[in-house]
Amino acid sequence: MQHWLHLFIQQLQQTTPWEWVAVILGVAEVLLARANKVWLYPAGIISTVITIYFLLRTQLYAEAALSLYYIVMSFYGWYHWIKKRHQPPVKVSYNTADEWLITLGISIGGWGVLYLLLKHFTPSTVPVWDALVSSTAWAGMWLLARRKIENWLLLNISNLFAVPLLFYKQLPLFALLTIVLFIIAIFGYFDWRNILRRQQPALH
Repeated sequence: MQHWLHLFIQQLQQTTPWEWVAVILGVAEVLLARANKVWLYPAGIISTVITIYFLLRTQLYAEAALSLYYIVMSFYGWYHWIKKRHQPPVKVSYNTADEWLITLGISIGGWGVLYLLLKHFTPSTVPVWDALVSSTAWAGMWLLARRKIENWLLLNISNLFAVPLLFYKQLPLFALLTIVLFIIAIFGYFDWRNILRRQQPALH
């Protein structure tokens, strides 16, 4: 326990102001998503751009490339939420059967592709675990862009596996952040479920 506490304090002391900006905007993104606000996307984009800079500076090229996906999906989601000026925004909804197939395809297919890339083209020591965290997050981001309530489930599966992975990689600060995001996502799911109930017409 003292070892992890020492690492946590050490990392806090070494954290730069820009890293704090990235972390704060990352938390803001999830809070805005929970509140069903479209401003989650610019917050997430800025946070991810800053994060990519630090990943490249530390030569974590695979992780930086994955972060580019989040930026692309954020712009897609931003457009998908707003739509055209005279059209109503996309409403919160449940996955259809076809969308579940796409979700599973992204999760499972993405895991396979990422695993092979990490295993054969990077010095990753945890390709299975790392690929699982990323592929489920990919699926969650796709669902978030389409305002599907199941996005919270996929993102929290990713968070659940990410926490021990981050501790294993001796990144306790980011593990703690992921725990906070996990808790926020639980509340986000129930908030969106309440939105869905309000959207449904009253039964007589």
